[in-house]
Amino acid sequence: MNFSKLVKMLMWLIRPLGLLNRNIGHSGNKRFAPRKPLLWLVVLTSLLLSGCVKYDVGVNFNHSNSGELVQHIKLGERLTSFSGDYIYAWLDSIESRTRKLEGKVRRISQEEVIVTIPFSNGQELQTKFNEFFNSHNNQKVAATTSETDSELPKIESNLLLFQNNFLLVVRNRLIYDLDLRSLSLIASKGNVLADTGAILDLEFSLNTPWGAKNIQLTENAVEPEKQGNQLLWRLQPGELNHIEVVFWLPSPLGIGALLIVLFVWGGLYLRYTFMPDPRIQFAPQPTATESQ
Repeated sequence: MNFSKLVKMLMWLIRPLGLLNRNIGHSGNKRFAPRKPLLWLVVLTSLLLSGCVKYDVGVNFNHSNSGELVQHIKLGERLTSFSGDYIYAWLDSIESRTRKLEGKVRRISQEEVIVTIPFSNGQELQTKFNEFFNSHNNQKVAATTSETDSELPKIESNLLLFQNNFLLVVRNRLIYDLDLRSLSLIASKGNVLADTGAILDLEFSLNTPWGAKNIQLTENAVEPEKQGNQLLWRLQPGELNHIEVVFWLPSPLGIGALLIVLFVWGGLYLRYTFMPDPRIQFAPQPTATESQ
């Protein structure tokens, strides 16, 4: 996911704690220095920034040729109060990318936004999803580099969708890999500043008409929560998150073609079963001749 700018904001926000950590480590008065200053800094920062960012991503399928990608982003008041201008610029960039993908943006408040991007088939979903979240395409920071920019972690996100058409239904196999190992700890010059698990609340959900079956083939596969026809995964910062599911969708084209065939066959059946044969009904009548 494209969290580079967001992580940059968090690092800027907690950088003073990193300076405090270094000062404590080099202090000559060790009598008053805590035994585990690093641990206390992590705990303190987690309390201050707890629940700063809630980012929910949902893929909703109506059928094989209709669906939408929905994102719900909600930022905590603590984060916006410290770095509001940069936060709002990041939200504006999300709105700009959404409109380029023919999506819609609903701004609930300055800190909360809902993004909806429609797609008409699996290939379009794969293209739009990866274009929106790929950090290499979307990471456009200022030309001037700084120490913070060089420390930004790289996030790898990739979604694949394989579809097999069986006339009336379509079998779908969705694979999503999100590498958040670089977000295990936000650090500056080797000093751990905050546990991102307490700052970022990330979720991925899949909604389908007939539900989906989770496939757990690897060790880093995330176990989902099932809520009706929805599967919900809570993504873990600091880990390689792997999601793989199989689900079936109705095919409108196949169902429409079948209905047309049945309609034509039914019309022919009624015509030749309950009505006279048109060859007899409209056959020319022989002319009567006088008998000699």
